Amino acid sequence: MASPTSFQSQIYRSLPEIERADAIVDRITTAIALGLLKVGERLPPEAALSEMFGVGGATLREALGELRERGVVETRRGRSGGSFVVNQPQTQTDTIRDWFLSTSISEIRDIGDEHSAISATTVRLACERAEARDFDRLQELARALVLATTPEGRAPADSRFHIELAVSAQSPRLTDAEIRLQEETVQQLWTPVAAALDPEPATAEHLELVRAVALDQPEKAQKLVLEHIKRNIFHLIDTKLTLGYVQSIQDGQ
Repeated sequence: MASPTSFQSQIYRSLPEIERADAIVDRITTAIALGLLKVGERLPPEAALSEMFGVGGATLREALGELRERGVVETRRGRSGGSFVVNQPQTQTDTIRDWFLSTSISEIRDIGDEHSAISATTVRLACERAEARDFDRLQELARALVLATTPEGRAPADSRFHIELAVSAQSPRLTDAEIRLQEETVQQLWTPVAAALDPEPATAEHLELVRAVALDQPEKAQKLVLEHIKRNIFHLIDTKLTLGYVQSIQDGQ
C-alpha cells in the first residue's frame, strides 16, 4: 500500500480500542464537513481502510453501511467502483443552537485564545517553511470560500484553507490542533442560526494572509490572522447573545 498523505494520516489513523464503527462514521463525516474529503472523492479500498483504522472487515462494513444510510457515501461495484463521498453531512440546526445556548461567552473567548495562540505560531512557521507550490494552492482555497453558495459549502471551504495553511507550516502537531479547533467551531461560524456571516470579507482576509506568507512577512501575517480570529469570535459571541435573547423571550411567554 502506498504511503498515506498527511490528510489520510489524520482521517484514517488507527482507532482506540474502545472506538469502533461509530467512531469511523464520526471521523469520516467530520473529515467531509471540514473539507478534508470532497464530494466525488473515493475512499481508500476496504482492505486499506481496515488496516489504517485498525479494525476488522465487519466493523468497517458496518460503518460504511451507516454512512450510506446517512446519504454521504455511495458504494459502487465494478472495476472503477469503491466507496465515494456523494454529499456533505447535513448541518443539524438544533444541535448548533444548543451549542450556543449551552456554551458561555468566557468559553467562546477561551476557544479564541487557543486558536490565536495556535494560528500565530502557524503563520510564522508558514512564512519560514512554506514552499512555492503552496501559495497557488492556498489562493485557490481562499477563493473557494466566496465561490461557495451555501453555508454547508462555506464551512468546509473555510476550514480547509486554515488546515492547509497549517500543513504548509510543516508541523503535524499544529495541524492536529487546527483540525480540532475547526471541528469545534466552523459549523457554528457559518450556520445562519442568527445573522449570516459575509464570506467576502473573510475571503479578502484569507487572500491577504496568503500574500503576507508568500512575501515572508511574519509580523504582518501574525497580525492579520489574529484580527481574523478576533472577528470570528465576536461573531460567535454576537450569535450567542442574539439566540439567548430570543430564548429568554420565548421562556417568558
